[in-house]
Amino acid sequence: MSRRSYDHYCTVSRALDIVGDRWNLLVVRELCSGPRRYSDLFADLPGISTDVLAARLKDLERDGILTKRRIGPRAGTTLYELTPEGAALRPVLDSLSTWGSGLLGERRPTDAVRAHWFALPLGNAVAAHIGTGTVTVHIGDTSFHYVIDDTGITHHDGPADSADLELRLDLTEATEIATGARPLVTTADPAA
Repeated sequence: MSRRSYDHYCTVSRALDIVGDRWNLLVVRELCSGPRRYSDLFADLPGISTDVLAARLKDLERDGILTKRRIGPRAGTTLYELTPEGAALRPVLDSLSTWGSGLLGERRPTDAVRAHWFALPLGNAVAAHIGTGTVTVHIGDTSFHYVIDDTGITHHDGPADSADLELRLDLTEATEIATGARPLVTTADPAA
């Protein structure tokens, strides 16, 4: 199967040849915090068909963005995870998230939402607040944590084993902080 191409001798074009298809960057977004099973990806990408998801995973694997491995009894479960090349897309997603925060607006009745989708837009606010360290964020029943160091910001599924700060937010607070409508303030802040 040949890959569709813009056939432009341009770095942006070449990158979009790989990640420019609909859903590709959202699959990468889902894998930024760690490996996922097919069923997890399908559940957290509302609106994608099983055929499209399977095709995107196959294409992204072929292009070196993700890899799959089998685990569990008799290797019955497949996990998809980013390769180093795929993980290098994190700054692209961070930039898109920052750019898109002003476009978020009010939630429409048709909009799906997952608390972990706020991990990217909240990362900068958390990093600005703590500088460096490890921060666990709880939004409802969802938990993820950031590791912020001199190499940047990463986020991972679940709470950190040992966090410098723990935040509990509801969806409204997470939205307001992510869009810059309100600052991130903790009880450790003198202004709180």
